[in-house]
Amino acid sequence: MKLIILAAGEGKRLRPYTEKLPKCLVNLKEKSLLSHQLSSINKCNISHDNIALVGGYKSELLERLSIKTFINPKYSSTNMVSTLFCAKDFMQPDEDLVISYGDIVYEEKVLRTLMSSNAEISVVADEKWERLWRLRMNDPLDDAETFIMDDNCLIKELGNKPTTITEVQAQYIGLIKVRADMIQKFKEIYKQIDKSLHFRGQDFDNMYMTSFIQYLIDYGWQVKASLIKNGWLEVDTVEDLESYDQMSKETLDSYCRL
Repeated sequence: MKLIILAAGEGKRLRPYTEKLPKCLVNLKEKSLLSHQLSSINKCNISHDNIALVGGYKSELLERLSIKTFINPKYSSTNMVSTLFCAKDFMQPDEDLVISYGDIVYEEKVLRTLMSSNAEISVVADEKWERLWRLRMNDPLDDAETFIMDDNCLIKELGNKPTTITEVQAQYIGLIKVRADMIQKFKEIYKQIDKSLHFRGQDFDNMYMTSFIQYLIDYGWQVKASLIKNGWLEVDTVEDLESYDQMSKETLDSYCRL
């Protein structure tokens, strides 16, 4: 099992915390987001040599760590998918690949749920997302994305703006697994995409990860939801960070045990 953590973004909505640090090195409860992730990853017995970071903003701070680091030199003008494929050489067809956003933390059981899936591509999705979203914002639909599955948990649509809560059967959390035998095809399909296309209003370089996943679904890939019930946090804004930090351990544990 290999694992790539995407940590290139500037984290503008987390300023001033990110003025001197990449987002993944911002502290939550006196421990960096990256340290929280690595703690869960280590508990799942993914070896140190099988972990890689993709940095961009303040990447020199990541390169000081004893973790293999790739660099997205165009981090300020590209998005998550471009960042991921800066580490294409780390993706090998002999091992499953987990892809994690750098601004989330999750419990060991969340990662184990993903690792146990045998689908071509598996996507962690929170069925109890609305509880966390109501903590973070007044209207959960303001920042939610569509997530529609069939009866076998195969995803049919994700990443659009929902009009009703029923279009959000679960919430994508930024944690994905690509099965080993699909790795080469995964890289090839990205390379073959028409670079002149736009994806939900974004050009190729700024394609969202959900747009890329939807592209794979529309292309005929089976993308399955690995369903969870809480056990994770997203730290996207100053309000997120300060809200979590102000919580008692008992209250925060009801969302995610750090």
